[in-house]
Amino acid sequence: MYEAYYGLREKPFSIQPDPEFLYLGRRHALAFTMLQYGIQNRAGFSVICGEIGCGKTTLIRHLLNTLGDELTVGLVYNTHSDIADLLEWIMLAFGQPYEGMSPVARYDAFQRFLIKEYAAGRRAVLIVDEAQNLSAGALESLRMLSNINADKDQLLQVILVGQPQLRDLLKQPQLQQFAQRVAVDFFIPPLTTQEAARYVQHRLHVAGRDEPLFTEGAIALIAKAARGIPRSINILCDMALVYGFGADAQTIDAMLVGEVLADRRDFGVLGTTDPVG
Repeated sequence: MYEAYYGLREKPFSIQPDPEFLYLGRRHALAFTMLQYGIQNRAGFSVICGEIGCGKTTLIRHLLNTLGDELTVGLVYNTHSDIADLLEWIMLAFGQPYEGMSPVARYDAFQRFLIKEYAAGRRAVLIVDEAQNLSAGALESLRMLSNINADKDQLLQVILVGQPQLRDLLKQPQLQQFAQRVAVDFFIPPLTTQEAARYVQHRLHVAGRDEPLFTEGAIALIAKAARGIPRSINILCDMALVYGFGADAQTIDAMLVGEVLADRRDFGVLGTTDPVG
C-alpha cells in the first residue's frame, strides 16, 4: 500500500518472524552467541527467555539457517500443558515413527535413533519453542532423555525457548535437578529507546530505504508505547506508515504517531492498556 510512496521494496514491519529482518543489537547478539556456544560446547540444556514479541522465534530461525549438516535438528513448537507424552512430539519433530508404540518401545526407539545419529557423526539438537507451556512433568521427562549418552558424550542437546513464565517454572523446587542441568541461559530484555531507533532504521534498510523516515520524537513515542517490544514496535510503525501515506506525509513525526496512539486508545478493539500485539 505505502511501499512505493516511501521508497520501500517490501513492508519493513511485518510481525512474521523473518530472519532477513533480524536486528542483532547487543542483547539479541548476546542471546545468539549463547545459543551458538551451547551447541558448539555440547551443552545439555540451553534456555532463552523473553517477553512475547521480543524476537525469540526469529532468533531461532536465524540459528537454524547457520547450522551445519553435522547437526540433526528437531523442532517442537506446538506445546501445551496437556501433552500426555512429550516423547511422541519429539519423535515427530525428528521425523521418527511413534504411533502404536508403548512408552517403553518409544523410549527404546528414540534411544536407538540417537545412537544411530552419533555413530554417523551427527549430533541431535531438540529445540522446544513456547516451552513455558510445558508441565513440570514434561520437563522432568526431558531431563531423563538427557541421560542417554555414549561414554562421556551426551547424545541429545535441548534448547528451550519461552516467555518469562519459563524462568519462573524452572525455579520451582521440584525442578531443581533440571535447573542444575542448564549450562546456558539468557533473558532478552526490551529494547531501549536508542536501540529501538536503530532497530527501526535497520528494518527500513533491509526493506530498501536508507534515508531516515521516523523522527526522533516519533521513535521515542513508539518505543514508550510498545514498551520496547519489537513486535509491538512493528505494529505501531506499520500503522504510522499507513497514516503517513494517507496524509501525504514525507516523514513520520511525533504528532502523527500521537494520532495513531490516540486512535488506538479511543477506537481500537484492544485499546492500549497492555503492550501492543
